Amino acid sequence: MGKTQKLTLTAMMVAIGTLTSHMFYIPIGFAKVFPMQHFINVLSAVLLGPYYAVAQAFTVSLLRNMMGTGSLFAFPGSMIGALLASLIFLKTRKTLFAAFGEVIGTGILGALASYPIATLLLGKEATLFGFVPAFIVSSIGGAAIGFIILTVFQRNVGLNRELNNVSKF
Repeated sequence: MGKTQKLTLTAMMVAIGTLTSHMFYIPIGFAKVFPMQHFINVLSAVLLGPYYAVAQAFTVSLLRNMMGTGSLFAFPGSMIGALLASLIFLKTRKTLFAAFGEVIGTGILGALASYPIATLLLGKEATLFGFVPAFIVSSIGGAAIGFIILTVFQRNVGLNRELNNVSKF
């Protein structure tokens, strides 16, 4: 896939992520899980590679914050998740591991990176591991959807060839 195609696909994912991140949710008990950003992170990690995946995650977070539909916690969560998912996919070439990378990157590392934002920048009292359960539940839902969609995509011979040719950077 050429640079123009990657940039176009990234822009489409940014548009979809910005518009749908707050619209689609899965009710789980008392919580609502918003999986779209995690789903798009897994797709961009596998289809585009680390640079485009992180750029997509940053742009969606920025646009959602500018529109008032996101929070500052979206930046570390989505960007770390997209980066880890794409790096793990490049190393293993397995979409399941990309989904796990999204869960670990967003659900644990991104949640831990959100703690300083809550305490220092926003002045809110938060526990260090307070964000982890919410981030993990949300990222599991989105990563599972992304994995299922990519599994269906991989049955297409042409796309499977493209997945094997994803550039390292």
